[in-house]
Amino acid sequence: MFVRLTGCPLRCQYCDTAYAFSGGQLKSISDVLDETQSYKVNRVTVTGGEPLAQPECLALLRELCDGGFSVSLETSGALSIAGVDPRVTIVMDLKTPSSGECQRNLYANLAHLAPKDEIKFVISDPADYAWTKDTIREYKLAETAHLLVSPNHDVLQARDLAEWVLADRLPVRLQIQLHKYLWGDVPGR
Repeated sequence: MFVRLTGCPLRCQYCDTAYAFSGGQLKSISDVLDETQSYKVNRVTVTGGEPLAQPECLALLRELCDGGFSVSLETSGALSIAGVDPRVTIVMDLKTPSSGECQRNLYANLAHLAPKDEIKFVISDPADYAWTKDTIREYKLAETAHLLVSPNHDVLQARDLAEWVLADRLPVRLQIQLHKYLWGDVPGR
């Protein structure tokens, strides 16, 4: 289950959830927990926008873990993850140059990642791919967390990115935006 929090201080060129910049419904943590429990699921992903921009996000993550859920957090990597409950699996972006927000990467976050966590790169073009390879090497990211690369939907073919990864034997997993293939640009899907 996704718990999508509204608001984001970034404006990535390839954002696929710009509808989450505003709107939504104000809910208490207990309301979110009650609704989540009603779905009878084990896994919960807290995402956004940028969930860490919400003041109660850390408490929500902790409460979800205390409630017995397997919890992941999808974050832009631009805000500190230092206070995230260690039971949470962090999926953190490192923004590539084509995002327009590369300068917002908070590299201090790398010290807070654990081997169970993931670092994701959205790739739009060969320059993004070269930057990603250099960043993986410079920060020794293959020793830090699981690495994911995802083609910018409708900009770069997944097949092209896969060929680059295979040719370079880059230690990453290829991830596509499955929701885009299944439901297109329908908000909330």
